[in-house]
Amino acid sequence: MNPRPDNRGAAIDLESVTKAYGAFKALDGVSLRIEPGEFMTLLGPSGSGKTTTLNVIAGFTDVSSGKLLVGGQSVVGVPAHKRNIGVVFQHYALFPHMTVGRNVAYPLTLRGVGQDDRKRRVAKALDMVKMGDFAHRYPSELSGGQQQRVALARAIVFDPPLLLMDEPLGALDKKLREWLQLEIKRIHRELGTTFVYVTHDQEEALVLSDRIAVFNRGRIEQVGTGRQLYDEPATLFVGRFIGDSTVLRGEARSDGTGTALTIAGETVAAPRRLAGETSPVMLLRPEKLAIRRPGQADGKNRLAGTIAEAIYLGSGSKYEVKLGDGSTAIVRSPLTGENFALGEKVELCFDGADAKLLPDDSTADTTLT
Repeated sequence: MNPRPDNRGAAIDLESVTKAYGAFKALDGVSLRIEPGEFMTLLGPSGSGKTTTLNVIAGFTDVSSGKLLVGGQSVVGVPAHKRNIGVVFQHYALFPHMTVGRNVAYPLTLRGVGQDDRKRRVAKALDMVKMGDFAHRYPSELSGGQQQRVALARAIVFDPPLLLMDEPLGALDKKLREWLQLEIKRIHRELGTTFVYVTHDQEEALVLSDRIAVFNRGRIEQVGTGRQLYDEPATLFVGRFIGDSTVLRGEARSDGTGTALTIAGETVAAPRRLAGETSPVMLLRPEKLAIRRPGQADGKNRLAGTIAEAIYLGSGSKYEVKLGDGSTAIVRSPLTGENFALGEKVELCFDGADAKLLPDDSTADTTLT
């Protein structure tokens, strides 16, 4: 985390927050603590509740039940314009008839800031987003990335303790999006303001965040750093949503030494057990699987398959391997490794200690969009 030296970033506390539309619960008992100065990303597929959570914090949507505190003070029922929160949307929302300078100055004008102070603060905000030379231009004269930087300057110009960002880079091309991710990270580091960022892009979340809250069907599945979510997913949904993964299902049996799965007549084992009667699955990251030609695989755990897709990535290759039960395994092979052709028979091998044993969950297999 990057707390501000003067600690003006606001803490946020959601306690059992529910938002219902009739019988449908867009949020179902969401509880989350965001620390002052933290960069928290709300991540999940469409309809998972992340944008509703942002709207509840912003004041655009009322909670149906639960508590919401910003800076230790309840804001339930407080209108959006009285919450002193900066907001950046995906589609900029700049005034087309105003210059860049006047757009950025608008929040200060509403707050009655004097002309000299307003001019100084606008210049500082535009310099921070590297748009100082564009104050006299109009939004129509700017590129999409430039407009988004102006929108960001407008959101930070009045020095809010909290900045909310709703998929602000979604409309930009990949290279510009990646550059602006680093710029947003830099600005957060310089300001120390609490940032809450909504995205469905897990790579973007990993680049930007101190911590990530993964949403699914109106609830939070897990909160943690990117490394924690990738290395130690708490649920199958999180394991599949954060990064590529292979999920192995089969007839399971457990004993004192671990758990074994029989998949299309082949048995693999992991030195872990699940408590209770829950049906387990094994989740493996692509870098934990090795791909070999038949007869060359080493290790205890081996599965036969066929190359269904081969993708060259520059730094190596990505393979999709069809297994005997019809499921697909994803493997990343380094540039120095062997190359395999479509339709080629192969064997996959892995160390059982690298397999994450998780409860099977049908919601984890829904299409992630």
